[in-house]
Amino acid sequence: MKARVSKRCMFLISVLVVLSMVASFAGCGQSQSSTATADSADSSAVETTVQSETAAQKSAKLSESDIEIKNTIENTADGEHAITVDGKTESYSNTLVNKTGEADGDEADFYGENSAVFATNGGTLDLSNMVVKTNGTHANAVFTYGEGTTVNISDSYIETSGNCSGGLMTTGGGTTNASNLTITTSGNSSAAIRSDRGGGTMNVTGGSYTTSGVGSPVIYSTADVTVNDAELVSNTSQGVVVEGKNSVTLNNSNLTADNNKKNGSHSDYYQAVMIYQSMSGDAATGLSSFTMNGGTLTNKNGDIFFITNTATEINLKGAQITNNDSNGVFLRAAAAGWGKDGSNGGQVTLNADGQTINGDMIVDSVSNLNLYLKGNSSYTGAINSSGQQGGVYVEIESGSTWTLTGDSYITSLTCAEGAINLNGHSLYVNGVKYTGSASTGQAIETTVASSSSGSGNGAPDGKPDGKPGGNPPAKPGEN
Repeated sequence: MKARVSKRCMFLISVLVVLSMVASFAGCGQSQSSTATADSADSSAVETTVQSETAAQKSAKLSESDIEIKNTIENTADGEHAITVDGKTESYSNTLVNKTGEADGDEADFYGENSAVFATNGGTLDLSNMVVKTNGTHANAVFTYGEGTTVNISDSYIETSGNCSGGLMTTGGGTTNASNLTITTSGNSSAAIRSDRGGGTMNVTGGSYTTSGVGSPVIYSTADVTVNDAELVSNTSQGVVVEGKNSVTLNNSNLTADNNKKNGSHSDYYQAVMIYQSMSGDAATGLSSFTMNGGTLTNKNGDIFFITNTATEINLKGAQITNNDSNGVFLRAAAAGWGKDGSNGGQVTLNADGQTINGDMIVDSVSNLNLYLKGNSSYTGAINSSGQQGGVYVEIESGSTWTLTGDSYITSLTCAEGAINLNGHSLYVNGVKYTGSASTGQAIETTVASSSSGSGNGAPDGKPDGKPGGNPPAKPGEN
């Protein structure tokens, strides 16, 4: 799973590229007050328009030149930091941080070696109006390590250009709180919002987060990550990856993903959101979750959701989800190159509440799906149109509907009469052709493993304790 550049580097995550609206990378000396003055000179009509924008749209406009720089801190030594907070409470503002230098392996990815800004041992670090830039391998920008350690960062610009160099990084149970940031990464395995072994909590509000490298989703989660009112763009990789017993929640945020390059051959599929268990030992095994409340998800290539070698709950409420790839499906639960053959499918519970879903769903023979349509949700698509494979339970609450776009094969169904529009196609429930009457079925039980480092029978080397041995399979996008 890890490319040998480092045990954790080669897909921990995303490379960030700033949104096109961040068009100027001029010097850091322009003050915020001058920007505010220019804004105040706009007409009242323009002010009204700006006020009507979402928080995400407004915060995405922060550029490097918006930040007044009063101090500069640099570090060029391999493995060192420009700012270190160890067990203390400190704050920095209006500071340019430049970090070069190299690191290799787990010390950087797990424990923060070579990061530009580093907090550990229960320290609290408050950052505002910062510009943080790194140019080196394993040169994460802002790193929070260890339980009790907290980094609060706001109104700042972050740019990383080397491989394995995330924007915000949290491991070992740390907490990162961020608001109104612009983060861009351009290296491989460099997520804008990134966690690694030991996880933690990451809360992000507002801002713009863009990646452009291979194996660099905007969010790579081995933690509990919540993002509010933000703009998220991945130009090469998945938009979001959740590994193991962890979560990502997007509230009123806009995610655009164009997953179009791979470094490995463990999966044939491209997708906007991938949920899996790598078996590396970096993420506990258990029920993961992905939640969208409002906002948009736009996929440019492949599928919307791909779930493999794990159990997950997907919660969608009022999100606008669009797949621009006519050959892609809405959801695919299937085995790939992680876990043990025969037990490495995806187990999915999909809760749709006031949600419109368009697109087919495919559940292979070692996977299962429980689909709940409620709150006047509508689903238009086919499920396993090629014939029965894995178990699929569909429950349609009163007021919600399913319109078929092709023959579909499921194993159990609960719905009222008239809830399903066959639309000229056939629906087979456990091999029996459905005729449109009310039906009562039973959900499929989800089996959740409890091992902290593997599923017991899914370790790469087949060890019964589930612990990885040797070199585990590469993560998505790794060599």
